[in-house]
Amino acid sequence: MNLPNLLTWLRMLAIPLLVAVFFLPISQTAMNTTATVLFVAAAVTDWVDGWLARKLGQTSAFGAFLDPVADKLLVCAALVMLVELNRVGALVAVIIIGREITISALREWMAQIGARGSVAVHSIGKFKTIAQLVAIPMLLFHDPLMGVVDVHRIGTWLIYVAAVLTVWSMLYYLRKAWPYLSESM
Repeated sequence: MNLPNLLTWLRMLAIPLLVAVFFLPISQTAMNTTATVLFVAAAVTDWVDGWLARKLGQTSAFGAFLDPVADKLLVCAALVMLVELNRVGALVAVIIIGREITISALREWMAQIGARGSVAVHSIGKFKTIAQLVAIPMLLFHDPLMGVVDVHRIGTWLIYVAAVLTVWSMLYYLRKAWPYLSESM
């Protein structure tokens, strides 16, 4: 166990806390604020654990496996809660969650055949992640910021952008993997 892996585990532990917040007997504003803070803190640990792993030379195969799993679980749990709260359409959530499962499975399969580099992270996937990680806290917060900024509307547009980038990145990765996929059929 090292510090980067501990941060990844803490991010995973934040997931049930994020969900539980919406079942607490507190005001809607307190729920929104608490969920937003938890999500943002968890998302920040994603960057911090990667930076620390490289800086301290504490990269590991387990950390490389667990980090993206924690990220995907966090995003998926938040999306499910946002659907439950009627802040995100189910179709958008299905697109994003379905892509995460599909690309994770594709990367696993490509690794098994020794071609994981063909579906390495691309800038489209990074932009998709940024759009998600900005949109989700806005949708969790939901209330106007300082009574003026309509964060829900901005978050809604960003989650639509994330959904488009999600489909685009999935098609990109599937196209890169197609030669290997077509050989296996």
